[in-house]
Amino acid sequence: MPVVLVHGYPDTSSVWDGVAERLGERFRVVRYDVRGAGGSEAPAGRDGYRLEVLVRDLVAVVRDVGAPVHLVGHDWGSVQGWAAVAAHPGLFSSFTSISGPALDHLAGVSVREVWRSWYVLLFLVPGLAEVVWRAGWARRLARAGRRELVNGVELYRANVGRGRAPRVVEVPVHQIELVRDPFVGVGHLDASKRWTRVLTRSRVRAGHWAVRTHPAVVAELITRVIDGA
Repeated sequence: MPVVLVHGYPDTSSVWDGVAERLGERFRVVRYDVRGAGGSEAPAGRDGYRLEVLVRDLVAVVRDVGAPVHLVGHDWGSVQGWAAVAAHPGLFSSFTSISGPALDHLAGVSVREVWRSWYVLLFLVPGLAEVVWRAGWARRLARAGRRELVNGVELYRANVGRGRAPRVVEVPVHQIELVRDPFVGVGHLDASKRWTRVLTRSRVRAGHWAVRTHPAVVAELITRVIDGA
């Protein structure tokens, strides 16, 4: 059965290199560059980054690969994954979520958890992120290209603050909690408990980019999910 990997901001599909190599020993692994990143074209306008449009892209990939698939998302790839499995449960056998909460589950998250996302406010200021990402030191710190950094900011501007009615997710979900992640905390993860039929969780002592820094651990956890599905 295929495994589809969806990257987040400000990455490209190459962030999965280590994970994909290990999963590829047993599974058919598919990954792609999301809109505005890597080898994919950028939308002409902000609306092209809306979550429903990104989900259409993901669903098209899944149908081309051959559903059902095991879905794995990191960061904004996980945000897309939540929306996809809620809207199209028949296309997915499982969903592994890494450091990307469902946007429509976050009402009621504590102020402390919300503060982890302080950078989002900066991204929403017109033109500010574009200026910051011109600096070479900033791009080196983010370990990303200017194209991905600038284009990907539109993910926040197109989606943050848009009201969405939560749906109950019927697909089994496994959250990988990264205990050293400065951006996504346990409160973000707990917010999905009431909206999932089956929700399990593993803890990894790693930071936000564990898919890059701890690929063997991440691949092993994904394999366990697939084997148990």
